[in-house]
Amino acid sequence: MSLMELQDKSEHVYISTGLRRQTSAEIVSEARRSLRTLATRRPFTPQEKHRQLFGESSSRAHDGRPPSAFSLYAQHFEAPDSRPGSGTRLSPLEHKPSLSVSLDEDGGVEDATLPKPPAERGNTRIGSGGSRARLLRAASINRLPPMTPNTKNMSLEARIGADQPGDKEKLRCVDVVEHETKSSSETDLHILIKHRIPQTDVSSERGSKPEVKLGHGDTGDDNMDESVFWNTKVFPVLQEFESFAQGDAVSDEIVGELCNACSGLHNALAERGMLGRQCKKRSAILRTLFRLIDVGSDRLNLTIAKLILALNVSGNNLLNICKLVFKISRNASNDTLFLNGCILDSLLSLLHCEDVWSKGEAVLYCVGSLKLISGNTALSRLLLSKGFISVLLQLSKRLMHGPSTSANVTSHKSEGEGQHIIAGHILVQVTAVLRNIADQSESRPSFLSNKSFSTLCLILENHRSDIDICINVARIFSKLSTYTECCHALAETPRCCSLFLDLLGKYSRKQDLVVRLLFTLGNLTAKCTEARERVYEEEGGIDVLLDLFQVYQETPSPPEQFHASEREDVLVKLIRLLANLAIHPTVGTALAANTLCVQLLLEVLENPLGMFFTDTAVHSLMHFNVVATLKALCTCMLSKSDVTLNTQQHRCVRLSLLP
Repeated sequence: MSLMELQDKSEHVYISTGLRRQTSAEIVSEARRSLRTLATRRPFTPQEKHRQLFGESSSRAHDGRPPSAFSLYAQHFEAPDSRPGSGTRLSPLEHKPSLSVSLDEDGGVEDATLPKPPAERGNTRIGSGGSRARLLRAASINRLPPMTPNTKNMSLEARIGADQPGDKEKLRCVDVVEHETKSSSETDLHILIKHRIPQTDVSSERGSKPEVKLGHGDTGDDNMDESVFWNTKVFPVLQEFESFAQGDAVSDEIVGELCNACSGLHNALAERGMLGRQCKKRSAILRTLFRLIDVGSDRLNLTIAKLILALNVSGNNLLNICKLVFKISRNASNDTLFLNGCILDSLLSLLHCEDVWSKGEAVLYCVGSLKLISGNTALSRLLLSKGFISVLLQLSKRLMHGPSTSANVTSHKSEGEGQHIIAGHILVQVTAVLRNIADQSESRPSFLSNKSFSTLCLILENHRSDIDICINVARIFSKLSTYTECCHALAETPRCCSLFLDLLGKYSRKQDLVVRLLFTLGNLTAKCTEARERVYEEEGGIDVLLDLFQVYQETPSPPEQFHASEREDVLVKLIRLLANLAIHPTVGTALAANTLCVQLLLEVLENPLGMFFTDTAVHSLMHFNVVATLKALCTCMLSKSDVTLNTQQHRCVRLSLLP
């Protein structure tokens, strides 16, 4: 064959080969198609084995955080007094009451001359009546003769019913109730309920003499209506409760009857507008309810807690009630009680409080209870229907704004530090609840409509030193960023990419946080061009990613620092992120010019038999991601002359790009 023929043949081969070579546009298109089909699993979120306030993986020291296990009995509650709702004690009045009471042989009241307090103006505060009544009771009790056995049944009435006008009539009513109760079995709840006095029978004994109601100027008839209501609707129920508040075991049937009676009392007080602190005999009701806790039934205690919260307790009693609810929520078998008991509204109302700092620990256990039950799918959806996400986000904002300057909050440094610690504890619970709620697909509209992404980023920024909060928020983002609309909303949040990169640099060896932040950034850069630009434009952002690449590619020291599967998971998410970044022309050019980036990718590709991969499928996925990344980088290499590779790197790239 002549020289001319060989030359023509070689040119023909060269031209034919050139016609089959992919153009830059084809390479980019192929890389883009490959990136869209990458199947990267969302990091697995393990379920906590035990229901606790803080999980086993919490970074908080056990001796410096509120406990999850504790004992709680009636003795832990404080007997409420009759001070006004403002908490201000009123000074005693100069009025000196005189009381003359004589009892007949049967224990009946022959004559009782009750002191008449001075008339008050109509605008007198309701709370003042409670203080005056307490003073009158104290003075009256000292003048009563010793109690005989025949007056034993009057003890409860003397404690809770002798401070109202019209006491003579009420004593007669109570006498009838006690007489009928004696004739029935004290342990038969059904008979006790049946023997309540009809309102018409009591009304027939009322006198027509008008009296002035303390602080309101109401007529005697209105006052007697309240007395009749107490003796017919409230006092018999309290009497039933007293007989079962001794801590003895009771049957499920009796517990059910007690729950029904408690619910009936709640409804009756609500109808009369006597919930909250405006109920004059609130102290008596609370004392009886506190004693009933020792019965030891979770179902009954949850019903009691609902009523006590409705009576607007505060201080230590509020804390203990929230701890009681938390204790009940720790048992997964009690989830049905929360579904049927309607206590969720009471708990959510507590989270609406403006002065969260004065109720810090109570709010902590309240949110902790909601965190535990939110793991139940049915309860999670029920909470969603009640606007739960909005409530939690508003609570988070109040916690981040800090306590307001008021008389109830001191500016002392040590107390301020304590409040900051409690706020951190509460935010751990809040973010954990949102993490559970994010599992529900129905939660997406609520997260989007309440601008939750900006609030969560603000939490991250203000509490970046709290690793528990950071991990919870990262888990929320990793779940929500799998949805396109949530991904765009997060990408539009200012400084989110900067914040993620900052946390990656700070907690580079916290694998559970790193893998979730990388997964979220991978989702953002896969769907949003702006996110690719922000990651690249962030000062030191690419360097942070390459540092992570080196940390998880090299053999850890000590070797047990990372499990092999954990290293693999991080590298898969990291290389996917680089592949998504390389699609952008400007970012891809910068990555192609970065010798360390190309070298790290080639080392993964050259690694024989996946020496640090325990799973063949993971190794295949890793290989596929590296090839897709290199294809995108090759597009930039073809258009830029300043990017050069050594012979070995050149050969590996060419081999990886072969079909």
